[in-house]
Amino acid sequence: MKKEYFPTVIFFAIVAAFFYLFYKIMVPFFTPIAWAAIFAIVFFPMYLWFTRKIKSPGIAAMISTIIVFLIIIGPSSYILASLVSEAANLLDKINTQYETGGFDSLLSFNIPFLDMLKTKLAAYPQLASLDFQSIVKDIVTTITKTIGTQATSLIANVTKTLFEFILILFSLFFFFRDGDKVIAFLKRLTPLESDKVNVIYAHLKELIEGMMYGGVVIALLQGFLGGLLFVIMGLSSPILWGAVMAFLAFLPILGPFLIYIPAGIILIAGGSPIKGVLMIVIGTLLVSQIDNFLRPMLFSGKTQTHTLMLFFSIMGGAVMFGLLGVVLGPIIAAIFLSILKMLELQLHPDTEEIGADKSVSE
Repeated sequence: MKKEYFPTVIFFAIVAAFFYLFYKIMVPFFTPIAWAAIFAIVFFPMYLWFTRKIKSPGIAAMISTIIVFLIIIGPSSYILASLVSEAANLLDKINTQYETGGFDSLLSFNIPFLDMLKTKLAAYPQLASLDFQSIVKDIVTTITKTIGTQATSLIANVTKTLFEFILILFSLFFFFRDGDKVIAFLKRLTPLESDKVNVIYAHLKELIEGMMYGGVVIALLQGFLGGLLFVIMGLSSPILWGAVMAFLAFLPILGPFLIYIPAGIILIAGGSPIKGVLMIVIGTLLVSQIDNFLRPMLFSGKTQTHTLMLFFSIMGGAVMFGLLGVVLGPIIAAIFLSILKMLELQLHPDTEEIGADKSVSE
């Protein structure tokens, strides 16, 4: 190594060491910081509204944080407790019904195309021997166990959960108050001309806002409506199945119909045809169609993420980060796509951008 390169190597080694030490310091608090960032994105328009009325960023941030606290802490505590109870009860019912043969009557309704399919599969012994009741039982058991385990873990570690919630609110206050300063600092670090930097951050803002309002908010609304439909029809575990429908609504291609249509069919087969038909009709016209009604409004004029990218980012995020990853995965994908956009602008400076004068700051 040439002597003149030695100071540079030492400098970068020290920088790498402190990056690693900073990572080790911050990684235990990754989850609350990430949730605070997500809440800041979702509720940032509310904070901006308060700043226009109050003219004090600190007071506006404090009020916004208190409102987020009031909106989240009560419903979250109730939902978590209900999920644990409903998941445990449903799991007991499933096992009891399966062991006593209750599934025989529940799943004995005749559907013409299923009978035809069974006839076709008769020539293939391995396929024809599939036990539909066992498959249904395994699917429902897996869903309830997963949700119950996650919720129970949060409730069992009350002290840790409470501490992380305090950290979320603490971080959220500063994200509200200093968010614009952080964005301005990141802009200065971005190795592009100022006009291209504005294009990149406007692109990233549209992607993230589209995912938050066009994805998370709509999914939560569909889950709420689906759970309310379960309550109206007198079905058990409405919070549990509402949570499942919210998750399915967040996934591309899939949706709440995977829950409310089978529930309607079971009602029809169980001797409640009117309730069953209403379940399917209301679910189709209200729960599913609200997505088609609101999404164009929320996505109007915004860059949308490709369906395949969104699907795998959600699933990969869930595998890597658990519940947090369902939301964090798409955000990471949005940042990745924005980095690719930055490279595109760097390699092809003549690329025309619509809305190049947009800024990520309001």
